[in-house]
Amino acid sequence: MGSAAQSIDTIWVLVCTILVILMQAGFTCLESGMVRAKNSINVAVKNVMDFCVAGLGFWLVGFGLMFGASAAGFFGLSGFAFQSGAADASAGMAWVMVFFFFQLAFCSTATTIVAGAVAERMSFRGYLITAAVLSMAIYPVFGHWAWGGILAGEAAGWLELRGFIDFAGSTVVHSIGGWIALAAILVMGARIGRFGPDGGRIEPHDMPMATLGMFLLWIGWFGFNGGSTLALDASVPFILVHTMLAAAAGGFAATGLSWFTRGLPDVQQTLNGILAGLVAITANCHIVDTSSAVLIGAIGGIVCYMASHLLERLEIDDAVDAVPVHLAAGIWGTLAVAIFGDVSLFPHGHTRFEQFLVQAQGVAAAGLFAFSVAYVVLRLVNRFYPLRVSAEDERIGLNIAEHGASSALLDVLGAMEGQAARGDFSWHLHVEPFTEAGEIATRYNLVLDKFNREVNERERTANQLRDARDVAELANASKSQFLANMSHELRTPLNAIIGFSEVMNGELFGPIENERYKDYVVDIHKSSSHLLSLINDILDLSKIEADRYELYEEELDVIEVVASCERMMRHRAEEAGVDLGVTVEQELPLLNADKRALRQILLNLVSNAVKFTPKGGHIELAAFMEPDERMAFRVSDTGIGMAKADIPTALEPFRQIGKDSNVYSTEGTGLGLPLTRALARMHGATLVIDSEPGQGTTITVRMPYARVLPRATARLAG
Repeated sequence: MGSAAQSIDTIWVLVCTILVILMQAGFTCLESGMVRAKNSINVAVKNVMDFCVAGLGFWLVGFGLMFGASAAGFFGLSGFAFQSGAADASAGMAWVMVFFFFQLAFCSTATTIVAGAVAERMSFRGYLITAAVLSMAIYPVFGHWAWGGILAGEAAGWLELRGFIDFAGSTVVHSIGGWIALAAILVMGARIGRFGPDGGRIEPHDMPMATLGMFLLWIGWFGFNGGSTLALDASVPFILVHTMLAAAAGGFAATGLSWFTRGLPDVQQTLNGILAGLVAITANCHIVDTSSAVLIGAIGGIVCYMASHLLERLEIDDAVDAVPVHLAAGIWGTLAVAIFGDVSLFPHGHTRFEQFLVQAQGVAAAGLFAFSVAYVVLRLVNRFYPLRVSAEDERIGLNIAEHGASSALLDVLGAMEGQAARGDFSWHLHVEPFTEAGEIATRYNLVLDKFNREVNERERTANQLRDARDVAELANASKSQFLANMSHELRTPLNAIIGFSEVMNGELFGPIENERYKDYVVDIHKSSSHLLSLINDILDLSKIEADRYELYEEELDVIEVVASCERMMRHRAEEAGVDLGVTVEQELPLLNADKRALRQILLNLVSNAVKFTPKGGHIELAAFMEPDERMAFRVSDTGIGMAKADIPTALEPFRQIGKDSNVYSTEGTGLGLPLTRALARMHGATLVIDSEPGQGTTITVRMPYARVLPRATARLAG
């Protein structure tokens, strides 16, 4: 195989390739631990299969597109599905095999990034399609732009020719994988229960496994960066040290930031920060000094943390934070080449600013190409062949839904769900001895025993309450019947009294000689009318409580109803020395309501306002439309008002607040507001009281939107 130096280089790259392949085990542990247990097997199998897909796809198509003879710097034209054998075991061909082996491991790394991002909702077949598109098209084409001339020893890709630097793949591998992961996430949508009113963070099921995965990735990264020299030369120790320190700095920065913002160190953010530091240093580990490597890694961890929170605010569901780790940190690491790199090592004599423009161009080209192609292709595929599993499959977990793979824990969960579906909690779960699932089943059975005892006790209590309720309802019915009978008995003589007094007051049979009798008749009329009003209120309230009050709904002209209330209350307001104003919006729509009840609501409110507003005060009755198209009635006064703590008392039947005899000397039983609220509720309306002592009271009744009828609609309905 040539000289000893060549042999050493070959061995070095092969060892580094094995380390990069070890990263597949790291991704498998990391992603499987980050998801819920019901999806862990599915995620692991996807990691296995994307390695298979990437390996075959890269051999068939990818390697040729990436490193074949260049077509104007855009893609390769040779090297597809190449053939090799023992007869080709020359030093040159052996090196091609080593290089292919190394680059195949890179391709599989880019591919497996997507698996974690779309975990728990993308179907197995859908993921295989995504892996094929990535490994056989998107990754090798962009790889040709940035690295197409590596094998030949001279620049070939258009970005490579411009001086774009990405030593080991911050953009070529990680950002490309991140862009495709982002596209897939947007096509898939969020997991059920991740966002929305009842949504929340979905916790990993096995953080120790995820931590093991992170360590495997950390170890494998030494092969990732160290092997990109393609030779065991003097730069390798520096590259490995920079890789180590950047990872440590990224983890430290992310831990500190999460500790500062949340009050506790977030384990997941610690792992993400370490990986983000590794991604960030990958593009520049060969061209920066040690202090810069530490700073690049630390900033990578911070960038990853911020990107993670940005995705959450945008409700973009990345199951393992693959986009923040690989895309966000990858972009930062690529730009950091120009910011921290040794200017003397920049190609074409670029200044730092010129190199930054080239790096930014590479980042933009990667995003535009990878995201656009992936999004369009996945959208088209999803239109004809849904990439996402059904809601039911997502609920039960992809381990069972996609692979029929169960576990003792899942069996216990299934038995629990079966009990919940049947509503039968009288039997115990099977206990598997000496297992975690068995311990859970044992504890659950104890809960079942306690639950059944509580249910039996509650049933006994419910029966007792039912009996007590029947007795109370009978007493309530007797009370309502008594009130109804009494009001009927009292109405007849009261109506007679009112009738006679009206005849006498009107002097229908000639003048009454003594004026005092006329005063008495006026008093009799007022007292009788007031008593009849009180009895009517009591009767209405009893009917409402007995659920016997019937609404006679019709299409009402609100302007007419308000006008009639004004006429009825104008004289009383003038007698009390109170100014009554009325404001009604023009062209109010019709209202579907009980005319008598609506009038009673308004009269009660205005009557109360007159009663509790001192002489010289002002009362305003208004009818208007709310911004949300509800109709509202408002009665406000400049009266005595009341404290907020007294409002509940004012709404109780037969209760009045305050002890000032000068203010509360008026007659009344405290039924006005309770009856008004009851009538409003029967219409589905709300009643809101706003009052301050000495400042007056404002009461607003808002009718529901469904009761508002536009005049044109009402005419058509008629």
